[in-house]
Amino acid sequence: MTGSHREPVTRRVEQLDTIAAVLPIDRRDELAELLTDQDVETLRHLVNEGMGENTLRALTSDLAYLQAWSLAATGASLPWPAPEAMLLKFVAHHLWQPDQRDIDPLHGMPADVEQSLRDQRFLRSSGPHAPDTVRRRLATWSTLTKWRGLTGVFSSPALKSAIRLAVRATPRPRKRKSAKAVTGDVLAKMLATCSTDSLRDIRDRAILMVGFASGGRRRSEMAGLRVDQLTFETPIDIPDGPPLPSVAIQLGRTKTSGAEHDEVVYLTGRPVDALNAWLAVARIETGSVFRKVDRWGNVSRRALEPGAINGIVKQRVAMAGLDAEEFSAHGLRSGYLTEAANRGVPLPEAMEQSRHRSVQQASSYCNSPARRNGRAARLL
Repeated sequence: MTGSHREPVTRRVEQLDTIAAVLPIDRRDELAELLTDQDVETLRHLVNEGMGENTLRALTSDLAYLQAWSLAATGASLPWPAPEAMLLKFVAHHLWQPDQRDIDPLHGMPADVEQSLRDQRFLRSSGPHAPDTVRRRLATWSTLTKWRGLTGVFSSPALKSAIRLAVRATPRPRKRKSAKAVTGDVLAKMLATCSTDSLRDIRDRAILMVGFASGGRRRSEMAGLRVDQLTFETPIDIPDGPPLPSVAIQLGRTKTSGAEHDEVVYLTGRPVDALNAWLAVARIETGSVFRKVDRWGNVSRRALEPGAINGIVKQRVAMAGLDAEEFSAHGLRSGYLTEAANRGVPLPEAMEQSRHRSVQQASSYCNSPARRNGRAARLL
């Protein structure tokens, strides 16, 4: 690479460094090659505007993919605003029919474009993309277009029709993020594997209990949880028993909250005890709550990655004698709402804790097989 080309790339690396604390980027050098100066400036602007970390990560990931695809497919960076023909090309490259490709090798994403995306680790699976992924990336493209003060054609009838016809022609069964929900009985078996006084057991017990009881928090929210988000409230008095410890968790802006909303959820009783036990034994007073523990039992200053939360859930599932392939960290989220339904907790009350804004979305998580035998299924 020539020095004249290297200079703007180096500048973008330095600019991305300035937002790394808010937006951890493990492929910073590669992103600096892909993103334009305006792309990086947009991301920095969003950080300064206080956009949530999870949303920023998702936007950056989608923007990097779109830029990589555009360079591979057209030889140029994304145009702003994008012409309708390019949006239709994006749909054609990602929502294609395997049967048709057997007949026509040029159908779908061209082989050279596909190989380029694979070489850059942007493309891993074979076959057409999930329609939801394509819609999300188009929505990101549309959003970034608006932030540049431009008007796009993302609502054009031709684009909507292309997506609708492509989805209809290549039906894909929708898979849950976790095939099975971590309901109360499953959680009890997982917690039984955290029975020693080792640091890992104490930490994992706290992760499972806090993640479930706080409404089924996303793995990114658990990994990013910090001590300054916790407020220890006055214990709650209950009849015929000692007061229950209570903690408020300030989630800030989440995936589903608007820019003007800060979300708060509450923990009561045993999950608070588990959290306090971890903070005490790990001697954590500031910074990240859930951290790595090395093989010698040393607690790191670094927070766990979201993927590590998922790994812990799967490991505890396997230790409990269950099939780890059927569960993921997202099972805590679906499990919370499923368990709430099983115990007769009204959905609006459960949604206050899970922080779902859509009744339809919250209802879709209640995937307990027990519904098949429930009263709602046999009213006649």
